[in-house]
Amino acid sequence: MIFGSLSTTLTFVRRSAPIHTVSPEQTFEEGKALGARLAAEFPRGVVVLLIGPLGAGKTVLAKGIARGLGIEEPVASPTYTIISEYRADSRLLHHVDLYRIEGREQLENLGLDDIIAGTGYVLVEWGEKIEGWLAAPAAGPHFRVTLALASDGGRDITVEEVAA
Repeated sequence: MIFGSLSTTLTFVRRSAPIHTVSPEQTFEEGKALGARLAAEFPRGVVVLLIGPLGAGKTVLAKGIARGLGIEEPVASPTYTIISEYRADSRLLHHVDLYRIEGREQLENLGLDDIIAGTGYVLVEWGEKIEGWLAAPAAGPHFRVTLALASDGGRDITVEEVAA
């Protein structure tokens, strides 16, 4: 079982310096670079938790990550479908949006255990809702990408690799 007991202890392996973007296009390009890096470093896939307030650019960054993974089809926010699946050659991407999900029971009914335990890339918008339940080592290492609204209207993005 991937969703273990609630734990707030995280072990960070790597943490990037904050990246400042001033436009959606720049946020998309940073996502694209991150997607290419993930594809190179984790060819079988990895979980990426996107964390930030409403309007911080999580979906824009997710679109860029998908493009960096080689996904050419348009990527839309799965706010109402909850989970969308995309393929590029042998790569599989699950894009999950937990905005409307409340509580452990709703999370368990989504089938995220199977998705996270499988191979492929998993992008989770509102990832803070499952971060405490990702039990290592079953889920393996994952990334925590935090987007914050900057005072100049831009975005500050921090990427952290969390140990299994």
